Amino acid sequence: MSFVSIDDRGAVRWLTMSAPGAKNAIPKAGWIELADAFEEFEASDQRALVVIGADGDFSAGADLSADFSGFGTAAANTEYMKLPNRAALSLHRISKPTVAAVDGVAVGAGMNLALGCDVIIATDRVRFSEIFVKRGLTLDFGGTWLLPRLVGLARARDIALTGRIVEAEEALSIGLATRIVAAEALERTASEVAEALADGAPLAQRFIKVALDRSSTMTFEQSLAYEEQAQAVLLGSEDLFEGAAAFFQKRPPEFKGR
Repeated sequence: MSFVSIDDRGAVRWLTMSAPGAKNAIPKAGWIELADAFEEFEASDQRALVVIGADGDFSAGADLSADFSGFGTAAANTEYMKLPNRAALSLHRISKPTVAAVDGVAVGAGMNLALGCDVIIATDRVRFSEIFVKRGLTLDFGGTWLLPRLVGLARARDIALTGRIVEAEEALSIGLATRIVAAEALERTASEVAEALADGAPLAQRFIKVALDRSSTMTFEQSLAYEEQAQAVLLGSEDLFEGAAAFFQKRPPEFKGR
C-alpha cells in the first residue's frame, strides 16, 4: 500500500499521507514517495498543493518502529537521512503555493513537514510537538531552520529542547498555524485557501516565496536589489497586463505564469 495518494481537484493538487493504525508515521519508502510527489507537483500544471493526513491525524513523523533494524553504523544512518532530507528539500524548492491541512497529531518530522508549507491551517484538536529530544534525537526535516523563523529563537528553544505539546490556541498565537478551524471545516477551509492561492499570479508568487525565504539573511539593501530585479521581470510579464486589464474590466484575472 502506498503511503502517498494524489487527487487533482481543478488547479489544486491534494496529497494525502496514510499509514492506518500508525497516525500516518512515515515509513522508509514514504520519504521517497513524498519527494517524488513534491517534485512531480513542481513539474505539473497544478497551481497549488494541499498536504493532509488521513484518518484524523497529520503525521507522527518517522516510523521508527519499522526502521530501527536498519540503524547502526554512522555510514548506514547517514544514508538513511538522505531520504527525509531529499523530501524536505523537494518541498522547500517548490515554487508554487503549498498548504498544510493539519488535524490531530503533527509531531517530529510530521510537524516540520507542516512548517515547510507556506500556509498552515490546523484544527482545534491539533497537537504539535518537536518530539525528537524525547527520543534522544535532534530536529530534522529542516526543523532547525523552519521553527525559529516562524516562532522566534526563544520560543524555538523552548519547544525544541522540551519536546512539549503545542495545542491549537498557542499554535495560533505564536505563528505555528495561520488559522484554526473546527475539524469538520478543515478540508473545506484548506480548499478555499488553496483555490485562492491557485488563482494568484504564478511568477509573482515564485519571486515572493524566494524573497521571503531569504529575508532573514539579506540586508535591507540586498532585499531592495532583489526586489528591483524581480519587479523588472514582472513589469514586462503578460501576467501584469492581464492583472491590469482585469482590474479595469472589473473581472477576475486569468494568470498564465508568463
